[in-house]
Amino acid sequence: MAIAVEMPKMTDTMQEGVLVSWLVEEGAAISAGDVIAQVETDKATMDVEAYDDGVLLKRVAGEGDSLAIGSLIAVLGEEGESASAVLAKYAQSQEASAEEDAASTSGTTPTPPKGDNGRVKASPLARRMAIDHGLDLRALAGSGPEGRIIKRDIEAAMVRASEQEVAVLPPVAFAQAGDRTFETVRISSMRRVIAQRLSASKFTAPHFYLTVDVDMERAVEARASLNAMGDARISYNDLVTKASAAALLAHPDVNCSYHEDEGKIRRYGYADIAVAVAIDDGLVTPVLRDVDRKGLRDIAMETRALAERARARTLAPEEMEGSTFTTSNLGMFGMEAFTAIINPPNAAILAIGAIRDVPVIKDGSVIPGKRMKLSLSCDHRAVDGATGARFLAALQQHLEEPLTLLL
Repeated sequence: MAIAVEMPKMTDTMQEGVLVSWLVEEGAAISAGDVIAQVETDKATMDVEAYDDGVLLKRVAGEGDSLAIGSLIAVLGEEGESASAVLAKYAQSQEASAEEDAASTSGTTPTPPKGDNGRVKASPLARRMAIDHGLDLRALAGSGPEGRIIKRDIEAAMVRASEQEVAVLPPVAFAQAGDRTFETVRISSMRRVIAQRLSASKFTAPHFYLTVDVDMERAVEARASLNAMGDARISYNDLVTKASAAALLAHPDVNCSYHEDEGKIRRYGYADIAVAVAIDDGLVTPVLRDVDRKGLRDIAMETRALAERARARTLAPEEMEGSTFTTSNLGMFGMEAFTAIINPPNAAILAIGAIRDVPVIKDGSVIPGKRMKLSLSCDHRAVDGATGARFLAALQQHLEEPLTLLL
């Protein structure tokens, strides 16, 4: 009997994947566990394994095709067997889905219930959010008691609106005179998920920002001494990562995540820090586990290894999940300061600027100094201003007295 091979769900946030390449030809014999194709997910390029023995009867998806989870990509079976029954089954399923989509856009949008006065039932917070973001409550369906529209319905609508905005933007009509040309680039799965996650973060988490200018003179000296003694090259980012872990353990109110659906804030007794790494078509955040328990040498080696695998798109999904805090460094690009969008479900993210040579006043005299700006973005639902300020002050103290990181 022919067997369908579907697009698997390979990461927790994956909604679709791009079939990058086939590794097996039609007609080839396959054993369970064999890698038959490679798929680009929102986080990495990953191998697709066969779950059954058989012959690859039909490669349904082509290289470069973008497919939703559960879509048919191939058919397995016995040699000489027909794939037509499986193909027909999935074709019927697609037709049914298309009919449902047509019905949903033909004026049959669910109508939210109305009160006795004819007004749409919605919570006060939902009404305010709808006004702020230009949403029509009459076009939304509620998930609250008796169909009332509540906050999560507005948040879901904002995400859908951002997706549709990207999807329906018309091509820009540039003049095609001389060398005035433009290129249309497919939005990768990674870029699409980045857009969705960060839009949701920015819309739902009320951000506020705190900035401090750190005296890095002693940190510069300490790094030079450490690198002169060992084979592992320690970066300034490694020092900030270690200092962040120490400050997080001392201030667990920042080392937390907000969970409205549970009515809880989770505070963590460990520091799993995600480090933002730029790759060709997006940004990934591999996670260093238990940073508070590791020395600078181990942090440096692990960070470098994770960054190399991130750029090679070979990180495992579990290496990019479960962080309690995130850092993002643009200092190597000469950025003096910037603010970052919080990486859900974290309650804060640290933006790291470049180390600057500046004149400073010390004991009444102007002398050369080294400064670095750190900007903390906080989710005000979980972190208050004073709480974030105390954390940032502790982080500053560790960097200005780097010997505390060796204790």
